[in-house]
Amino acid sequence: RTGGFEELLQMLPEGILLLPLCLDVRRGALDEFKSAIPAYEAKVAEFAQMGVDVINPSGAPPFMVLGYANEQDLIRRWEATYKTRIFTSGTSHVDALRALKVKRFLGATYFAGDINRIYAKYFVDAGFDCLDMAGMDVPFDKVPDVPSHRVFDFIKDAFSRNSAAEAIYMLGPAWHTLDIIERLERDLGVPVVHAVPAQCWDIQRHLNMRQPVEGFGRLIAEMPAG
Repeated sequence: RTGGFEELLQMLPEGILLLPLCLDVRRGALDEFKSAIPAYEAKVAEFAQMGVDVINPSGAPPFMVLGYANEQDLIRRWEATYKTRIFTSGTSHVDALRALKVKRFLGATYFAGDINRIYAKYFVDAGFDCLDMAGMDVPFDKVPDVPSHRVFDFIKDAFSRNSAAEAIYMLGPAWHTLDIIERLERDLGVPVVHAVPAQCWDIQRHLNMRQPVEGFGRLIAEMPAG
């Protein structure tokens, strides 16, 4: 799946060369995520052999299912083995929330059921108070077709039950929702950490760059230090 790749390319500043290698994730199911790590490592090894500056194994669910502590151990092992800096989608989201000085947040995903508890636990183990990880009940292969206004209404409704949240976290790049980030921030009065701007922010951070991008929320517009 290549969700968010084209959107990310539009945000990244000139001078950054992004080389994508994709995994074949089709169902978005727990067993699929649990079995994905060896496939990720094969891609990490391939990139390391190319001599890239930094490697971003993207796609939060497989690493969140692995668990925060296990993910940290895995990153350390990969960096020692492949002699390259590595960060995941999960660590980008954790670092983005920390950079925005957020401790308590509301999460929103396009997954239904108990898997959202696993995602919430990942952040709890990272030191956050996850008030809820609200999941939309939509087939995984239909996520890109969900209108952004429907996602907006879903998040706004969830926030009405969790108004103590200091931020909104939107897991995953598959839904096309960049157009609602700033509207959510205005209406709800809190920052939004969306997968695509967070990835752009963290790529720049790891490459010691700082080029703000307007129109996609506070994180990428303000470029806070992580």
